[in-house]
Amino acid sequence: MKSGRANNAEQAASGLSRWVRELIAEQSRSWPLLQRGLEGLRAAESRTVSIGAFEVSLRHIPHRIVSTTAAVDKASIEKRPCFLCAANLPPEEHGLPLNAEFTAYCNPFPIVDGHLTVVHNDHRPQAIDGRVRTLIDLAVALPDWLFIYNGPACGASAPDHLHFQALARHEGDATIFPIETDVRRAEGVTIPGYRRRVVVIQEPDLSRLAVRVERLIAVLGDVTGRKPEPLINMAAFADDAGGCTVCLFPRSKHRPRVYETKELTVSPASVDLSGIVVVPVKADYDKVTGEAIGQIFDEVTLDNDGFNAALRQWDEKA
Repeated sequence: MKSGRANNAEQAASGLSRWVRELIAEQSRSWPLLQRGLEGLRAAESRTVSIGAFEVSLRHIPHRIVSTTAAVDKASIEKRPCFLCAANLPPEEHGLPLNAEFTAYCNPFPIVDGHLTVVHNDHRPQAIDGRVRTLIDLAVALPDWLFIYNGPACGASAPDHLHFQALARHEGDATIFPIETDVRRAEGVTIPGYRRRVVVIQEPDLSRLAVRVERLIAVLGDVTGRKPEPLINMAAFADDAGGCTVCLFPRSKHRPRVYETKELTVSPASVDLSGIVVVPVKADYDKVTGEAIGQIFDEVTLDNDGFNAALRQWDEKA
């Protein structure tokens, strides 16, 4: 039997999820840019490829070229207004406050139906320090959504404004993101043979979960020499018992070589590492293989020596 506290939490999550769905329905009717994004999503192509014993979904979504190729250097950012600040939003765009600090907006360039950008109400840099517990709490408060964090130098298209993304976890009865099934094959905190380094941290105690994740981030900063924040991508999703799983992908670099040489317009962030690889250029989508994606994952995530060193130090600090 569930406790009264658990039942109250479920009721609160159910109410918030309903309000989010109402926001999505209203914005789908009233915001032309989102309407065009949803039309583009309906025309998207998908196919599955294997990377060893695991599968990923390739999705050809042309409108995602905006995010994939976003200029995130300091000079480019300084030239543009922040597109996440409330004062710069189009008049048709409306949000839903999720807590005192963050507001959910519909992403007008969706990867899945039910794609949200969860934006801090104040303009401040993208940084996870002090926000790990917030990410976890939001994932538990909206259990039908996968929450992601892209570091400012490895996938965030707005590194000047703190934000998360939230993407619907299911299409009908089907689980959308392969990472959710892949973690069942974890041995301890790693997934053998995964071709991208990931640390899987599962805890029913959300406070302890946040502390463990924060310790790992600090260790990665020591190992890689990147401070105050190492290169990381994160995905978080709730379980049926009110706990949460955090998948942390330590990175070695932002762009893969094939992006830099223009062989493939593929530049993975949290969504891609979680198993939906966005390929916005049709010619690339037609030719890319699972092995090519595996090589990209292997290249952009932290090398084995650094990864294993971080795990050893993290275990010592636990």
